[in-house]
Amino acid sequence: MMALPVIASAKDLSFSAFLWEWLGNAISESNVSVNFPITSRDIDVSIKPDENGDFTITWRTLLRQKGTPESPKESLKETTLTFVKTDSPNVWKDSKGGDVYAGESISWARLKKQTLTIYVMAISDAGDYDMQVYKRTLNGVNMELDFTAIRDGAIRRTAKGRLTLNNY
Repeated sequence: MMALPVIASAKDLSFSAFLWEWLGNAISESNVSVNFPITSRDIDVSIKPDENGDFTITWRTLLRQKGTPESPKESLKETTLTFVKTDSPNVWKDSKGGDVYAGESISWARLKKQTLTIYVMAISDAGDYDMQVYKRTLNGVNMELDFTAIRDGAIRRTAKGRLTLNNY
């Protein structure tokens, strides 16, 4: 039997509390979809450390936002990012360090109190920006997801959900 991490209600959690496999679901709300303004998503997150204090995070989302509301088509979206330490405590940058002016995204992560926040930003050819903010907060033995997608200052999608530890 595997030992589960103990997640206390602390002011500043150790990053090691996030290092696990998490499974759950979320409800997404969108103002850009007429047919799917509210959808259910299955989500999972895996956060794994390396020997240098850096980490890799993979998140998968089973989306149900295409097709018709009576018969939605499912699609799986998966993202993996590797973050490396910066000189600032509890701040990491994407190891690839994309060029936003060449259509690539940049990402960074921050741990503050009980929340690991990951920011992903890109700039369009027209100069608009897209930003996705993933706030993952540990609460007891649960991880709460608060996701916001912003395009040029306007919120276009949110998702809120809860994940629990995957006991394998």
